[in-house]
Amino acid sequence: MSADATTPPPVSTTSVGATPLRLDAHDKVTGAATYPADRFPDDALVGKVVFTDQPHARLTRLDVRAAEAVPGVVAVFTGRDVPVNEYGLTMFDQPVFIAVEHTGRSTVPCDVSRWEADHLAFVVAETKEAADAAARAIDVEWEQLPIVGDIDDALADDAVLLHPENGESTNSYTNYKIRKGDMDAGWARAAAVVEATYEVPYQEHAYLQPEAGLAYVDDDGRVTVEVAGQWTHEDREQIAHALDLPDDRVRVIYPAIGGAFGGREDTSIQIVLAVAAQQLHARGENRPVTVQWSREESIVGHHKRHRGRIHAKWGADADGKIVAIESEAWLDAGAYNYTSNKVLGNCHLSQAGPYEVPNAHIDSHAVYTNAVPGGAFRGFGGPQGSFVSEMQMNRLAEALGIDPVEIRRRNTLRDGSIGITQAPLPPGVTLPEVLEACAEAAQFDQPLPDAEPFSPFASLAPATDDLLRGRGFACAYKNVGFSFGFPERCEAEIILHGDGDTPEWAEFFHAGADVGQGAHTAFVQMAAEATGLPIESVKATFSDTSTTGDSGSASASRLTFMAGNSILGAAEEAEKAWRNGDRPAVGFFRYVPPPTEALDPETGICQPNFSYGYVAQAVELTVDRRTGHIVVDRVVSTHDVGKAINPELVIGQIDGGLAQAHGYTMSERLRVADGRVLNPRLSTYLIPGIGDMPTRIDAVVLELADPRGPWGARGMAEMPMMAYAPAVLSALHDATGVWFDTFPLTPDVVLERLA
Repeated sequence: MSADATTPPPVSTTSVGATPLRLDAHDKVTGAATYPADRFPDDALVGKVVFTDQPHARLTRLDVRAAEAVPGVVAVFTGRDVPVNEYGLTMFDQPVFIAVEHTGRSTVPCDVSRWEADHLAFVVAETKEAADAAARAIDVEWEQLPIVGDIDDALADDAVLLHPENGESTNSYTNYKIRKGDMDAGWARAAAVVEATYEVPYQEHAYLQPEAGLAYVDDDGRVTVEVAGQWTHEDREQIAHALDLPDDRVRVIYPAIGGAFGGREDTSIQIVLAVAAQQLHARGENRPVTVQWSREESIVGHHKRHRGRIHAKWGADADGKIVAIESEAWLDAGAYNYTSNKVLGNCHLSQAGPYEVPNAHIDSHAVYTNAVPGGAFRGFGGPQGSFVSEMQMNRLAEALGIDPVEIRRRNTLRDGSIGITQAPLPPGVTLPEVLEACAEAAQFDQPLPDAEPFSPFASLAPATDDLLRGRGFACAYKNVGFSFGFPERCEAEIILHGDGDTPEWAEFFHAGADVGQGAHTAFVQMAAEATGLPIESVKATFSDTSTTGDSGSASASRLTFMAGNSILGAAEEAEKAWRNGDRPAVGFFRYVPPPTEALDPETGICQPNFSYGYVAQAVELTVDRRTGHIVVDRVVSTHDVGKAINPELVIGQIDGGLAQAHGYTMSERLRVADGRVLNPRLSTYLIPGIGDMPTRIDAVVLELADPRGPWGARGMAEMPMMAYAPAVLSALHDATGVWFDTFPLTPDVVLERLA
């Protein structure tokens, strides 16, 4: 029961810049690929996570004896079974299990459920039916506590503190500032001022594969967890911390992964699986423990894109140059931090947009509530802040009578610009080129074609007189790699083999997660290019902490950039060993990019990032003013990727990102009230189907090298999310003359605002 090294069988011998067959293409289209649930042995035990079902309550009694007595039940694990009953990706503020008494070594009060999906127990049984019956048999009593349902509740004068252990006097627990320039002088120069309050919604990741995994103790005595995630070594660290084990006594393996988008960056089932495997092994039970969530459990039980509120006031002079920005953001972190403190940082920077801003006063806050936690999601705070900055820019353009593209030309960041944190931008700023390419491809200076008749209902004739057409434009930038001083790194190993003067084949080891984006194919392409070998001569092993070094996360648009640089370094080290006569020749390399810095607490001064990606999007749409239905007729999505390692995969990332951005903007409304998700099913949480997508998508790919990127490549996976919502809402304004300050743009919302 160990991970098998994969030996890719592609026919092509091309590498960087080509589009060979994806390594996993055959297995995925034939069904041979093994996702975690496909790897469950026939004799495996069945686990069930029991949620507290309490948004805010104190546990006063927990008795699992009746559950343990259910026929077929092997064990019921609770807080008493966890040596260190706490976890958290960036701070330990969440119990593994809610427990009556303070259990294990933990700084977190463990007796309070702050979220309906907090874990109460983990039942292990012979069958799913027995596990379900045992979950129902748990005897539990609660003391109900006031529910802090949203940001307003959290900030009220009489608000209940959800995490008093932090020593804060408010539920606003992470706060960032930017203070730049002279605000009075800036406002004095303003010929136009626009001000609005924006609401940004939740978004559910809705990945194809709900949470599933298995755990056991392997032949070397390591607690082993096979699961879908985004960072094997961080999962290992979280498990080891809770189990109070050295890292090398824990092993994490990623099989095939059915999507992630940030939803698998934080732990869900990893720790409880590991606790069960360790405890059962100590009792002499060595069968693997498995768990597989339903879609409802997945939607309730993992974090979401943050909902929030941002108030913004922007001013520009008569020439359209930005002179002052005031902005304040509140993101709903939910019951626990997850990565809210980091997401808030990206939202904080992006509120100023990708523009030169001489004077700025920006405040941003993460706020605890009893709602579902917010966490990583494609764009990582950038879409929320960029929505505001781009809506404000389009409002300024209208107020000044300046074309939306032209006003951006006058303000855009470029090489040598000083950013909002008063540090020079990393080299390779290509937003001016991206803007021009998008405007040209969209023919933004040409008249908009007439609307094509359409009907939202098969029973209605197509509308003609009630159709309105509009176009919108937006742009953005997004960090590539971890930010604000987080210790960034990525490791790779290459071993060259052969008997002659030149290597004949190579082993390649890398932990980077392929969450469906094709990363492993791109990795092998880069390894082949770096070693001068054909792709089929590279034998790759991926995502197993026992054999692969720490890659960092499959997030922050970083993996191609970071992995590529680590691969180049490993290939160089292996080549040196080969020249020295080593057979085989081993090359290991840890790539560390230029350092970043934390925000200064009073001014925000810092160097926040070492690289960025750049995007511009133009949208054409038609709205039926009778029904409120919208058809997005065309999207031009323009990206500088530095170098397309695999052009087809780049296009796939753009198309997939636009699908997700389209759902976020148009239809995906997660309903949360009093700490509970009210629509935890895909029948009522509407992700777009093929018939809901934009009628036409034009992906424009530029290859303007990032000076620090491998072969010039820069990350781009999050970029399609960044500018789409403001481009759509600005197009809707162009069509109707009405500004919309929130979304998704479901027909009822559109009709209400038009009225």
